[in-house]
Amino acid sequence: MRKEYDFTNIKPNPNIKNLWKQITIRIDVDTINFFKKQAKEVGIIYHNLING
Repeated sequence: MRKEYDFTNIKPNPNIKNLWKQITIRIDVDTINFFKKQAKEVGIIYHNLING
């Protein structure tokens, strides 16, 4: 692995808007707490754990 990387020519991903879709859902409090506990044990945020 390099000590330094050159990002001067980096280009943004043109498809970034297509990767995620924001939605609203209702989830039981116990379910949210379950995922938060699991995510804390694994070391990630619970949103990513739910997204799987």
